[in-house]
Amino acid sequence: MTLRLEFAVTGMHCNSCGLLIDDEVEELPGVTASTTDLRTERTVVELERPVPAQEIVAAIATAGYTATLTA
Repeated sequence: MTLRLEFAVTGMHCNSCGLLIDDEVEELPGVTASTTDLRTERTVVELERPVPAQEIVAAIATAGYTATLTA
């Protein structure tokens, strides 16, 4: 079973921004994939095990963007 979390992301200007976010998030243990869409300003993270949302928000912040877990 794959777990998924979705985040609203602000501060992106181009598709390269999404690639930076995905690269940073995919470095976290337990993350199997990250897909960021500039158009919807969303990042969907697939997990092989639970990962605290705050860790993902922090990784997105390291890439230079602001994220909030969506409901």
